[in-house]
Amino acid sequence: MCGGFTCSKNALIALNILYVMIGFLLIGVGVYARAASIVTNLPIVGGILACGVILICISMLGLAGAVKHHQVMLFFYMIILFMLFLIQFSIASSCLAVNSEQQKQFAEQGWMTVPPELRQQVQESLDCCGFNATSSINLPTSPLAPTDEPSCELVNRKCCEQSNDVDCHCPACGPMLEDKIDYAFKLCGGLGIFFSFTEVLAVFLARRYRNQHDPCYLPARAVFPHNYLY
Repeated sequence: MCGGFTCSKNALIALNILYVMIGFLLIGVGVYARAASIVTNLPIVGGILACGVILICISMLGLAGAVKHHQVMLFFYMIILFMLFLIQFSIASSCLAVNSEQQKQFAEQGWMTVPPELRQQVQESLDCCGFNATSSINLPTSPLAPTDEPSCELVNRKCCEQSNDVDCHCPACGPMLEDKIDYAFKLCGGLGIFFSFTEVLAVFLARRYRNQHDPCYLPARAVFPHNYLY
């Protein structure tokens, strides 16, 4: 019957197998992104790989505890998963609560901290220059422009090859990235909320399964009833 010992065990095993598959998927995405040079920023790739490895380790702990009905493993699995739920739910809620102005501030801070090579890569792929309208003109006196801002000479030639305007220059990258940044925040927040509730389900199943009696192990009274006659 569903809700019994066997059903709780199988549900917990299936959920942790799903977590293992997601962990390997994250590792595969990180390795592919690095090999294909889609993401050249090493901290981003390292973060994706770390999330995959941590998720696999937690899932292996839950699988071992579920298969063996090990009380200690299940207890630590519940504690770690509940802490992960609190962290993930808080971050996901923050992503969904960020407004457009805050997104622009975060994006500009990120633009100023990433390596010049990555900024150059974005400029060449989007045919833009700088982050905002001030930095796109390549004014070194701008307080928001990084001192190592990559040159816009090549992208300006590409943008202005059909124009006769002397002051022609490429548009800023910030407005072109707004929709992508908003989509990324909403996607991360939605996925984070979804997986955080699956973690609550896993904690509930682990707690229920941990407190259930294994029918394969009969109590001593049932095995040796004659010992309890007197």
